[in-house]
Amino acid sequence: MNARTHSFFDMDMPTMPLPQSIMVLLVDDQLMVGEAIRRALLEVDADFHYCSNPLEALAVAKRVQPTVILQDLVMPAMSGLDLVREYRADPATKNIPVIMLSTKEEATVKSDAFRAGANDYLVKLPDRIELIARICYHSAAYLSQIQRDEAYRALRKSQQDLMETNLELQRLTNVDGLTGVSNRRYFNQFIETEWKQAVRSNEPISLLMLDIDHFKQYNDTYGHLAGDEVLRTVAQTVMRSFRRPRDLAARFGGEEFGVILPQTPSGDLPKLVNTVVSAVEALDLPHHASTCGKVTISAGGTTCTPRSGDSFLMLIEAADKALYEAKRTGRNRAVTNVC
Repeated sequence: MNARTHSFFDMDMPTMPLPQSIMVLLVDDQLMVGEAIRRALLEVDADFHYCSNPLEALAVAKRVQPTVILQDLVMPAMSGLDLVREYRADPATKNIPVIMLSTKEEATVKSDAFRAGANDYLVKLPDRIELIARICYHSAAYLSQIQRDEAYRALRKSQQDLMETNLELQRLTNVDGLTGVSNRRYFNQFIETEWKQAVRSNEPISLLMLDIDHFKQYNDTYGHLAGDEVLRTVAQTVMRSFRRPRDLAARFGGEEFGVILPQTPSGDLPKLVNTVVSAVEALDLPHHASTCGKVTISAGGTTCTPRSGDSFLMLIEAADKALYEAKRTGRNRAVTNVC
């Protein structure tokens, strides 16, 4: 064994996984100390690695991942205390227990070792029974820490997966399965929340009600599968037409959609509602049973600045009236009012 030997057993030990049993790394420039430690550990179920060059010790420790490091205090080329500090500064070795070995028994020397990051201190060569007891104790504590850390990481991962699953389930319960926009259930929750906020802040809230023109005739002409595809296409077009974070597009029922527009005054409503009507017409989806020859929508919009005691149902009723007026006067158009 020469001065560059890394292990008594294998000169080219490959990178190893986290240890599951005792694994000792001795860093000491004296070969006779290495042999003495190796012999002391023969009766213990432990792997033993030896490094005589302190400049290579950190790399060896990162490669073999010992459960305990026996570290000489005084070595050529590098102080044992500086090497301990290197272990503690590296994420791969910062938690590995270090037992300092030294011929010095002075309290100040021991204090310096503990301040540098050593976990224990033994005067070499220590009694075999004491040495094995210290190695077993620190290795067991380190392995338990690894197991706790792994269990904690697994728990955190499980909690994260559960949270993501719950969020996805919540999203699915709020989304219309056919069109991908919000469903009626979430529409009701959202408009109630925004209505209360509008009351508190004395701000306007607007609502659009949209309906696909002659949709029954479309289904009768092209079939229900084609009708479902039109519903999806129109729904996505409506949703893309309103990009503010608090705007909500939802399927209200059948071929009817609602768009809730918080903090939207009546003066902004005509432009917004005409934009979405034009966007659907621009899809140019054939509908030969319609007077327009293509898929279109009618829209009704209303704005209200609610007061305490008012119900959001008045907003829906007013938007419905505007929608009815848009259909009565020819479809493929928008009508707005103020409730």
